[in-house]
Order: sequence, then C-alpha cells, then structure tokens
Amino acid sequence: MKAYCYRIVDGQAEAIDLDRAMAEQCQLIWVHLPQIDAETIAWLHDVAQLDDYIVDALTATETRPRCEAIGHGAFLNLRGRSHDPLDSSDLLASVRIWAVKGRCYSVTRKPMIAVGVVKEEVAKGEIRDPGDLITAFAAAITNDLDPDVADLGDQLDDCEERLDPNHVFDLRRTVSKVRVAAITYRRFLSPQRAALEKLASLSGDWLGDDDRLHIAAAADRAARMAEELESIRERSALMHETLSDLRAEQIDSRSLVISIVAMVFLPLTFLTGLYGMNVEGLPFAKEPWAFDMIAGMCIAISVGVIGWFLRKHWFSG
Repeated sequence: MKAYCYRIVDGQAEAIDLDRAMAEQCQLIWVHLPQIDAETIAWLHDVAQLDDYIVDALTATETRPRCEAIGHGAFLNLRGRSHDPLDSSDLLASVRIWAVKGRCYSVTRKPMIAVGVVKEEVAKGEIRDPGDLITAFAAAITNDLDPDVADLGDQLDDCEERLDPNHVFDLRRTVSKVRVAAITYRRFLSPQRAALEKLASLSGDWLGDDDRLHIAAAADRAARMAEELESIRERSALMHETLSDLRAEQIDSRSLVISIVAMVFLPLTFLTGLYGMNVEGLPFAKEPWAFDMIAGMCIAISVGVIGWFLRKHWFSG
C-alpha cells in the first residue's frame, strides 16, 4: 500500500515505513495515505485500529469541509486545489485528517498541492506536533487558493474593460467560467471557515495556543475569500445581464436595419411586380421612355421612404 510516514521529534523528521509508524511513540507520527481503496480501508480498520465512524469519515466518497471532536482527538475535512484536472462542479480536492496527541492520519483521493507544501515544511523541521501539522495544512490551502481567487476577480475586471457588443460571445464564455468557479469555491470555503473556527475553539492539550491563533488566522482568510467570491458571483451575474442586454440591443439594431430595407423595397417590389405582369392594358407599356419612367419612379420612391425614415429618426434607434 502506498503511504508516506514520518517520525517527528523536536522538529527533526525521519521517513519511516508503515510497520514502524504503528510501533513508534513520539511527539508526532504522521501517516499520509494518498489514495482510497479497499487496501487503505482495511489498513485503517485492522492495523491503525480506528473506529468505524472515523474510518468512514476518512474514506467517504462525497465530503464537505467540517470539524468534529471525537474522544481525545478531532476529525477535520478541508478542501484545496489539486494538480489534477477535476470536474467543473467540484474544483477542489479534499484532505481528511484524524488527529490525536502524538499521531495524525491524513487521507486524500486526489493529489493536493497543499500536501506537497506540508511535506516541505516537515522536511525543514517546522512541524513538531499534530497542531503544527493541521496549521500547516490550513495555511497551505489558503495560501494556494488566495491568488486563484484574486485571479478570478482580475478576469472579471478584464471583462468589464473589454465590454463591447463585438465581443459579447467571448466575454459571456469567460464570465460564465468565472461565475461557475466562484460558486464552486464559495460552496466549500464558507463551511471551511466554520470548520477551522470550530477547530480553533476545541479543547485538548494536543492543540497549542499558537496553533489556535494560526488556525483562526486561516479561518479569517477563508472568510475573506468567501466574501470576495460572493462579490465576484454577484458581479458576474450583473455582467451576464449587461452582456445579454448588449446582445439584445445588437439584435434589435440589426432587425431595425432589415425592417428599413424591407420597407424601402416594399413599394418598389409592388411597382416592378405590377409592370412585370404579362397582360394587356398596362399604362405606357408601348412607350419607348417607359423604362426610364419606371426607374425614375423607383429612385424617387426610395429617396422619399429613406427621407421619411430620417425625419422620424429611425436610423438613430
């Protein structure tokens, strides 16, 4: 079974195997399982000997950010960005963490950027206990998401600057993508803030005061991002309405031109149709100047109709 195990004492991290991880007792044993399959579930049940409720929470298919105190430990579910492309309706991967004093298990279904960041901090000796590890996960996730959320706002700003009837289709595609991303991110960031706030308030000697402060700071950043995403969502909705109005105005303008052209040619069509009939008795049908007369009448009627439209300001909308 693929797993990453670290033995951490006074900030010094040592990579160990699963068997040794289960036998060791020290400041922190961190076991990270990067996939969820039958072997992973069996190991959590039989070897790690975790309660069924905890195993179910660590291996659930559908998850949302939450925090729950269980006995002397805590279960935490957080959402962050992944290296792999995800479904557009679920843009964030999840990391499920079970922490007690001296031991921490984390499970992911999809590769998470935050996991790599936490591993680097472990290697640098910045992690000493479960509280530090959870704080590192929370900070890594928010640090990674922050520029992505800011980029959504920048894309919307760019769309507002390019607002033009000639770019309606391109702008609507961009605005729709930004709106979907903002809605998806906000769906997870709001409960994530609540989960981090709840974690910071939990009792337990495995979570230090400095850890609580850092977790509260991560919760505050999550709240700020959720508010920014709500603003982006509302701006996207307004932008979508504006683009729809521009498109409607564009269609109305083109329909107006078509209507004017049809009105100009309507009397001309009647006149040419009348003299195109192959019957006897048409006025001036035998005269050599009849064609010039008909052509002149057509020109005069066209000028008259266009002049009437101009006086009524039809061409200005």
